[in-house]
Amino acid sequence: MAEVLPGRMEEVRRILKSFTNGDPTTGPLAFSKIPTVHFARLFTIEETSDLDGNPLPGRLVFMSDIDAPLDKYVDDLFEAGGDALDGVFECCEGFPATRPLTNADRAAFLRHHMVEPAAMYVNTVGRTAEQVHQEAELRNAIEGFLDRPEHDFSQLSAREVQARIRDYVESQEGMRWSRIPAARPSPAWRIRETLHLVAVPLLLLILLPVLIVVLPIWIVLIRIHELRDESSSEKPDEGRVQELAALEDHVVQNQFTAMGYMKPGPVRRLTTIVLLWLANYGTRHVFNRGRLTGVKTIHFARWVFLDDKKRLVFVSNYDGSLESYMDDFIDKVAWGLNAIFSNGVGYPKTSWLVRGGATNEQMFKDFLRVRQLPTEFWYSAYPQLTAQNIENNAHIRAGLFANLNEREAEEWLRRL
Repeated sequence: MAEVLPGRMEEVRRILKSFTNGDPTTGPLAFSKIPTVHFARLFTIEETSDLDGNPLPGRLVFMSDIDAPLDKYVDDLFEAGGDALDGVFECCEGFPATRPLTNADRAAFLRHHMVEPAAMYVNTVGRTAEQVHQEAELRNAIEGFLDRPEHDFSQLSAREVQARIRDYVESQEGMRWSRIPAARPSPAWRIRETLHLVAVPLLLLILLPVLIVVLPIWIVLIRIHELRDESSSEKPDEGRVQELAALEDHVVQNQFTAMGYMKPGPVRRLTTIVLLWLANYGTRHVFNRGRLTGVKTIHFARWVFLDDKKRLVFVSNYDGSLESYMDDFIDKVAWGLNAIFSNGVGYPKTSWLVRGGATNEQMFKDFLRVRQLPTEFWYSAYPQLTAQNIENNAHIRAGLFANLNEREAEEWLRRL
């Protein structure tokens, strides 16, 4: 995230628009050449002021959801679109003035401007972009094999059909990789994650005597703040809605970017910090296998603080329309939305932090639309695959060479 130089914001937006018009393979930002990228976006944040009237600079934000390692991605990024990134980032404070630029100069700039998310959600931890592509190709190849007019499987058992499919896949040189189970993260990574999984509950257990004293006080303070809160009755501008809608529903996935001011005061600030810390623990260790408290359509999501935690940005990559996405959250996890987003200015009134709020459906949807930002450049590595498609393809790969009984083979075949 970098500050845009005064007077250069329109130039930045013009450049981002030119990226959008480019081909993902041969255009200025050829992300499809980078095998570790799932999603990427560039967007701008207007120059404005905070709630006290202090100026806040305009910003350019670059986010990407990638496989490890980071160093390799940065190198690939410059190879695929270094000149294009130079063109947009040179409109920002601190971009190197020396020419010719080296990749070391570019990397130093990006690393200096990196911002850690307060919380991050990954649909399935450990599933790489290469795996997603390969398993989609595998499924398509099997479908093509089954659809051949000369094949008649009606008299075969499910296990016999599975065996025929397996024989076909083994005969194809380019698909023999499917015999090998999908790679898991390294042992060192799994050990670190296990230590973190255990350490946080132990820390909370140690702090339990303090929490028993502090929590009732905090609950009372939150309720006092809620009684003083005012909901926003602001309606989204129709022209703005049309501008945002023009960026949506081009493929089976969509992007969402929104930003809002945090309610002033230490109680709201500390509440948001703690709840996002807990949310990050949950998404890291609990909700990391295809669903976020019941919502199965999200690929990646992030919460990022701005301006010394005066503002919060939320971004996500999800399946389906924005309307169905918001309905999913309202129906399945309104309490979670309330717990975090009720600390933002203008959010529908809540009661005891988790009640009310998003259940006021129209006010909640207006709140989001008013704070939504245009995602001026967005890239998806697999624009025709939903999260459910990806999960289903992974099961097809896992079951292909498994020793299944007749019932299990029938269930496996239903995935095709």
